Amino acid sequence: MTGVQSRTLSANRALYRHLMPEECQKIHEASLTILERTGVRLHHPDAVDLLEGAGASVADGDLVRVPAGLVEEALLTAPRSIRMYDRVGREAMVLEGDRRYYGTGSDCLNIVDHRTGQRRAAVLQDVVEGATLCDALPNVDFVMSMFLPSDVDVHLSDLRQMEAMVTHTTKPIVFVTTDFANCERVVGIAEAVAGGSAALAARPFCACYVNVTSALRHNEEALSKLLYLARKGLPVLYIPISIAGMTGPVTMAGNMAALNAGVLVGLVLSQLTRPGTPFVVPACGLTMLDMKTTTTPYCSPNAKGVTHAMAHYYGLPSFGLGGASDAKLVDQQAAAEAALTLMVETLNGANLIHDLGYLESGLCGSLAQLVICDQIVGWMDHLFRPFDISDETLALDLIDEKGPEGHYVETDHTMAHFREHWYPDLIERGDHAQWQAKGSKSLGERAAEKVDEILAVHRPTPLPEAAARKVADIVHFPDAPGR
Repeated sequence: MTGVQSRTLSANRALYRHLMPEECQKIHEASLTILERTGVRLHHPDAVDLLEGAGASVADGDLVRVPAGLVEEALLTAPRSIRMYDRVGREAMVLEGDRRYYGTGSDCLNIVDHRTGQRRAAVLQDVVEGATLCDALPNVDFVMSMFLPSDVDVHLSDLRQMEAMVTHTTKPIVFVTTDFANCERVVGIAEAVAGGSAALAARPFCACYVNVTSALRHNEEALSKLLYLARKGLPVLYIPISIAGMTGPVTMAGNMAALNAGVLVGLVLSQLTRPGTPFVVPACGLTMLDMKTTTTPYCSPNAKGVTHAMAHYYGLPSFGLGGASDAKLVDQQAAAEAALTLMVETLNGANLIHDLGYLESGLCGSLAQLVICDQIVGWMDHLFRPFDISDETLALDLIDEKGPEGHYVETDHTMAHFREHWYPDLIERGDHAQWQAKGSKSLGERAAEKVDEILAVHRPTPLPEAAARKVADIVHFPDAPGR
């Protein structure tokens, strides 16, 4: 990636909104009612004090009822556009409107090994290979660790993942940490790479994805991260989860109202801490309990587009979910669900679309599935490109010159423009004989081979030695004095 990509859907022709503005207004008003009447549990005294000092009421120690005025004020100060940079300081993503960018996820416990086809526990080398692969793939814009490595100290896992990412890719990073202490340390790693806290705030190349217990119960770790990142002026993705029929009402409208209330209280806290804090809202998090299997599927169609509509209603950057599958293998279901979810996220205008390469409802990942997703995104990029109608592209003089029986393969016009079409390097287009000559391989087999080909030759731009030493010191001596 050499600079900021312009992936805005052409002239609003391909946009889809699941809710009309008046429907979004109803959800908004319902969320305000929840905040004012029901309230939210905030398991963090500083967060409670901050809201109480701003005019919220507090009962039972940590049950906070938030007046609508605080929400409206926060919506006025939250930025509508967030600029993200790469590791070397080049502008890489502008999160606004319908610009969309694609990346991996962060928390898979397992991997379907592309070399063996077997499911196993993930290890640190999988994080390294995933970051390296992302660095090479042309349609992956940002990087998350994909896997939780089982072969490192659990207390250092967050740090080892961040070290692997900053070492093996220059692309923007979205990180996740299991506790607040490691959030501070990971930010320390980013500051070491960027050249200090001021440099990182001015050109952030990473953002923190904060998981929240549920819409109306915000855990101490999540709130600690939110307040800390806001004080730092760093982008925060604050993502409550509300499971229809379990932690929220089974109806999508009720579940969305509750989820949105949780998002809005996070927004208020971020803006009270530091007005103008870059805050990303979920275009995901509205899920369901499958009453047949008791799982929470990633690819259910019921809630798709609802959270996106609310993000656009507020004019705030959003964090979506696509390229994932509930399948257990890199198979037909995996390809179909990856394509469907990526298309839905793109049409709905999510800004950061994560979880490319995910399988098994987020419990497993696959590097082969990731390269398939990269190819799908490439297809969509060509689909949504502006349609160029000009004298040059209409080619009326050439048509007249060639006449009804004309052939165009040998013309200068064809030579000048044929590369504008999409030419996949993974999707099979040859005839049956050509396919057989190449080994009659399935899409999954070809994807696995492509992973190995990339890993064999791609070498990410290395960290400068001084920055690498600082990162290693933080990772291997996290409790050293001054940290």
